[in-house]
Amino acid sequence: MKTPFTDHYDQTFLLETMMGPNAMRTMEELTASLPLKAGMRVLDLGCGMGISSILLAEKFGVTVFAPDLWIDPADNAARFARLGLDGKIIPLSVDMTKDVPFAREYFDAIVSVDAYQYFGDNDAMLPKLLPLLKPGGLMAVSVPGFTGDYSADNVPPELKSIWIPEWHFYSLGWWQALWTKEPGLNLTECREMDCFKQSWEDWLQSTAYPEPVKSDIAMMEAGGWKYFNLIQLTGRKA
Repeated sequence: MKTPFTDHYDQTFLLETMMGPNAMRTMEELTASLPLKAGMRVLDLGCGMGISSILLAEKFGVTVFAPDLWIDPADNAARFARLGLDGKIIPLSVDMTKDVPFAREYFDAIVSVDAYQYFGDNDAMLPKLLPLLKPGGLMAVSVPGFTGDYSADNVPPELKSIWIPEWHFYSLGWWQALWTKEPGLNLTECREMDCFKQSWEDWLQSTAYPEPVKSDIAMMEAGGWKYFNLIQLTGRKA
């Protein structure tokens, strides 16, 4: 069996740049079925410190536009330059809840790992993003989710003490229903991802954000492994 690209990468670097479940590992599985090739333009929404964008640029040779709301694009630019990726990944500061500063029909694919749930859990986001894709362009996201339909009124007992409404976590069925009703997109894949446990275990060893890691370790030890998952949604512009 071929060793994943992520496992070959500098693990110290990844542990220092994760902002949640290993975004490089998750992006690697998310893109495994996508026909990406050199010369394509890909929009990586909510790129964080850019490890998902690094995989896209290094593994597929695509040009990546990498917007994030929280990370200074100058910091990401310096990180990409140190890796020899200056010009291959374009770092940006963008709030996806506001106007998006991209040309219509410009991208071959739009992807997102562990970010889309914060701005895309509504009816408005897909109609906003799809015009940015070329005809037949690809839309693929990975979001952390729940194995069932849980809410503040239906919290599993193990999670009551740590429940956070701002998680924006939903079930696979919830996301499938949201994407299926968008007429401009043909949903081709909706599933729980195989890398869930490994991506989370990677994050729980991360050194970048000690306090969130400590909190998430407690959450998983409380029973989170039974209730959380990673959900993949992939579609093609109609």
